[in-house]
Amino acid sequence: MKVLVTGTSTGIGRGIAEKFLAEGYDVIGFDVAESTIDHDRYTHYIVDVACQEQLPEIGEVDILINNAGVQDSGRDIDVNLRGTIYCTEKYGIQPNIKAIIMTASVSAHNGAEFPEYCASKGGVLAYTKNVALRVAKYGATCNSISAGGVITELNAHILENKSLWDQVMAETLIPKWATVEEMAEWTYFLAVVNKSMTAQDVLIDNGEIAKANFVW
Repeated sequence: MKVLVTGTSTGIGRGIAEKFLAEGYDVIGFDVAESTIDHDRYTHYIVDVACQEQLPEIGEVDILINNAGVQDSGRDIDVNLRGTIYCTEKYGIQPNIKAIIMTASVSAHNGAEFPEYCASKGGVLAYTKNVALRVAKYGATCNSISAGGVITELNAHILENKSLWDQVMAETLIPKWATVEEMAEWTYFLAVVNKSMTAQDVLIDNGEIAKANFVW
């Protein structure tokens, strides 16, 4: 089976690609940077998903993981939302598809981040439901994952700053962040193990949304 993962050069996308490779899948990766994955079942394309004309002809895929994204870049809506739409319309809406996973964010639920980033991820949540309706006729599922903090290179400025880290931990119910490996496991579960849940968003945020203080 063939899996397309966008944003595979670093972080969560790389972890997802490695998880599917370990499970025996053929994986195609898209990223604006060169690949750091060396595997005989991995094919890498240097692609900006926000540029529709750059999307290559790769044939039908069985699973699509829309992971590519940026934050506070001036291109958040173009990459996070339009890029997700472009890839899904080209590769996901077809009879061979089994599952589509969208990358949303806890920020789509609480609005607690950069304006265009929140808006782009909120759009991803709505688009997930739209796609789920359209791929159901193929027997396929479409769900999204909303992560809170994840331990990646992109978050080094918080991970390496005790003051910032302590502030972030005070905002989570379970005072930790998810690992890349955990995010890859969740993605694999939703795409492969799950057969019945669709049009849903899964929050993996260590209780960031659930955090509350009772005052009496």
